[in-house]
Amino acid sequence: MTSLATTRDVPVLVVSSAASAERRINPSWTISQLKGKLESITGIPPSAQVLSLRLPDRQQATSISAEDEDSTKLELWFLPPYAEIHVETTDPASSTVLPPSSAVPKYEMPVETYSSLPDTVLAYKKSHQIGRFDPHAPESKERKVAEMWREIDAAAIAVGKRCVLSPSTTRRGTVAYVGLVPGIPGIGPWVGIRLDEPAGKNDGSVAGQRYFECAPQYGVFVRPDRVEVGDWKELGLEGDDDDLDEI
Repeated sequence: MTSLATTRDVPVLVVSSAASAERRINPSWTISQLKGKLESITGIPPSAQVLSLRLPDRQQATSISAEDEDSTKLELWFLPPYAEIHVETTDPASSTVLPPSSAVPKYEMPVETYSSLPDTVLAYKKSHQIGRFDPHAPESKERKVAEMWREIDAAAIAVGKRCVLSPSTTRRGTVAYVGLVPGIPGIGPWVGIRLDEPAGKNDGSVAGQRYFECAPQYGVFVRPDRVEVGDWKELGLEGDDDDLDEI
């Protein structure tokens, strides 16, 4: 079937009491062809449609009608881009007022049916053992948590030790907590730091649960790999004034 659309298609705004939509029409169409296409947009049958053309720079509308609408083409009217074609009806009873999409009942596929289909995202995850379908997922989490604890032991991270938060060398503080923090998403232990300066995120508490005491904005929780313990003195107390280049 040959399409009526050509490179001469023109975007217009179709306006009716039931709908307003942007469509592309072709000047080579007849009035009858246009009305046939407008029925699905407006709900008004072709026999009851009254068409008028409104140009962007003109207030007065021009009627789109002819004695022989089956052969009269739209090219007889000036159709600039985004002109408005208003569609009214001679028979209000024949107009179908379309309900909003939110009011239209939607099909919801039962979970059992979706689970049985072969070409779905769910089926792909099952066949490739991704996410919750990975039989080794619980073991992987356990290994990751165990590795974090080993990292804490290897780095000698413990409450009371001085530390610096990598990659910075200026965010220094004291380890105030080592352990789980259920209020933070993720698995494994966290290290709570009481910072020397107010460059943190909290006051030592998360989601209403307190883990250590400090002033607001002096507390922060980080993963063990960001903590380096050592003889990190508070900035400005090293007594090495010769290296200062700013005051």
